[in-house]
Amino acid sequence: MSYFRPAEAPFIIAGPCSAETREQVLYTAEAVKNTSVHLFRAGVWKPRTRPGSFEGMGELALSWLQEVKSLYGLPVAIEVAEPAHIELALRYGIDVFWIGARTTVNPFLVQVLADTLKGVNIPVMIKNPVTPDVSLWEGAIERFERAGITDIAAIHRGFTAYQSPDPFRNHPNWIIPIELKRRRNDLPVFCDPSHITGDRNFVPEIAQKALDMGFDGLMIETHPNPEQALTDAAQQVTPDNLKQILGQLVRRRTYSKDMDQAAALEYLRQLMDGVDMEIIDLLARRMEISKRMGKIKKAQNMAIYDPERWCEMLKARSSRAKAQKIPEEYILSLYEKIHHESIRLQLDMLDEGENI
Repeated sequence: MSYFRPAEAPFIIAGPCSAETREQVLYTAEAVKNTSVHLFRAGVWKPRTRPGSFEGMGELALSWLQEVKSLYGLPVAIEVAEPAHIELALRYGIDVFWIGARTTVNPFLVQVLADTLKGVNIPVMIKNPVTPDVSLWEGAIERFERAGITDIAAIHRGFTAYQSPDPFRNHPNWIIPIELKRRRNDLPVFCDPSHITGDRNFVPEIAQKALDMGFDGLMIETHPNPEQALTDAAQQVTPDNLKQILGQLVRRRTYSKDMDQAAALEYLRQLMDGVDMEIIDLLARRMEISKRMGKIKKAQNMAIYDPERWCEMLKARSSRAKAQKIPEEYILSLYEKIHHESIRLQLDMLDEGENI
């Protein structure tokens, strides 16, 4: 059986975004040891988007994680981003590695890490790339498989957008992990609601949604005093909050080849529900963009309806539909409704004299 498919599902990973002090790490581990947590996580090397902020405690933090294992019997996981990280982590007995989203996006670096792990028997978790590219994600998984790693799980942490859809930090884009599950139904796929939401208040909602769609586990960042955390303070939960979240989760059966037709149908319905929610979220984003366009048109005294633009859009959407083997009539009918609603929204704003 895969390391990531325990008898007691779902697979739960928890711990601080960053290992900041020995006391913080040990306190968190002691607080979660008697919950349903299977794996304790902590960031040791934390290169940030821009320099100058806290970037982790490095090797010193590895000794704290050794204590977590010896004192509380919890296996430990860290992110590795270069061969030197792997070599040090193996020396300190780290149990599981994960590959971060910014690493997954670079096949050259992924290959270097996979080559470093040749001959090493250790479970590896691979986060989705920052871009919504399922083939790039799958390619990273395959590179570690070819290096001989047999225990692999994928982690969905959302996708970076120029302007993230309110209220989330990273766009969930559930279609991407669902497609990965379709391609690789043998692969455990976890959800990281902390990084998707960027806000602890939404973590329970996204955690449950992931389980409803058949995800195999969750990674939830946990800190004894989140407001004082040195990294990602807004998205971490306290150990007590974690226990409450885990206690309220409704467990769902996950898909396997052995499921009967009725259970398989229910699984597919859950996937369809997730896709439908994604469609609604995308339509809401489109309406918001339409409103912003209306603001510009009003300021420039431009006509709301642009026939030339509409024809160009229909042509482009028809071409995309054809490539995806969707009937042209269906997609044109759908976009007529979407376009009409966009026009109605902009006209109503002008008629009402709304200050937009």
